[in-house]
Amino acid sequence: MGEPYKEELVQQLLTAKAASGKTFTQIAAEAGLTNAYTAQLFFNQAQLKPESAERLQQAVPGLSNELVAAMSLTPIRSFNPDLLQEPLVYRLYEAVTHYGEALKAITNEEFGDGIMSAIDFYCTVGKIKGAGGEDRVLLTFNGKFLPHVEQLAEKNTAPGAGADTQGNHGKKRRKARPKSEE
Repeated sequence: MGEPYKEELVQQLLTAKAASGKTFTQIAAEAGLTNAYTAQLFFNQAQLKPESAERLQQAVPGLSNELVAAMSLTPIRSFNPDLLQEPLVYRLYEAVTHYGEALKAITNEEFGDGIMSAIDFYCTVGKIKGAGGEDRVLLTFNGKFLPHVEQLAEKNTAPGAGADTQGNHGKKRRKARPKSEE
């Protein structure tokens, strides 16, 4: 299931969406999902879960059982590197890198040393009005905070792990005798 399959699948999914005449936001509202996650489903970047499949198929009647089955498989999450040249994507990348140090500092001040999960994560795209009445894009990233752990040897549960890094797997080593005793 390589790239040609994924490209063909995405094209079929987007054709079904277009035939519905609905936006990702409208489909999401009907399916009980976020709009960004719904778009990810149609770009085969997320796995459709069984509990959402029927609602999504009702929202987009052109989704055949075969397409829904394909959406239910674990996807290959990847992207075309040319996507970074798309102006909207490039500007988002630029914004994150420009604000990166500040975002990291504030996150660390508020939560401690750690990261925001992109797995236990919600993303939505909204439209709001600015102070001058202009349309503005509102992006919300809502990710679980994952603190970095202190790697204490006694808490490492991997077999053979711990303070002993010589591969002795907990066996006591004999002390080396001083050369004078040999």
